[in-house]
Amino acid sequence: MTNIETTEPIHIWVDADACPKVVKEILYRAAERLRVHTTFVANGRLSIPRSPFLNFILVDAGSDVADQEIIRRMRADDLVITADIPLAAEVIEQDGFAINPRGQLYTRSNVQSALSVRNFMDDLRGAGTITGGPAVFSQSDRMAFANQLDRFLTRHLKKS
Repeated sequence: MTNIETTEPIHIWVDADACPKVVKEILYRAAERLRVHTTFVANGRLSIPRSPFLNFILVDAGSDVADQEIIRRMRADDLVITADIPLAAEVIEQDGFAINPRGQLYTRSNVQSALSVRNFMDDLRGAGTITGGPAVFSQSDRMAFANQLDRFLTRHLKKS
């Protein structure tokens, strides 16, 4: 399951280590319904449903190993699902698309400002000024993700 070469109009790559279970479930259903190949990349075992449209790549443990595997394999116009803003910025740089699990679509016009805010917040956390992380994943986050994914796939699959 590690040699994924496709001639499809789009492939979905999932940075699966920190991806919420409910988002993975949405992706499982979308892959089946729309027949879109979707690959989950993680440094820990992941159980995915049996499907010709779902794949899993296990990478070595380590910082950004899954991210680099996604960047290495993705093509222009592929979609990456990630909460990792530096990965999203790299995906955009490679002419791909990125959506975070809360439904934000990253684009050339917004990814750099999101990266700046992320870096600023990291600095504040590092200085001890802010000690919390992101808010708990909510029902509205789930809906925002599902709606953004649906809009994206509808738009991009019509092109092909």
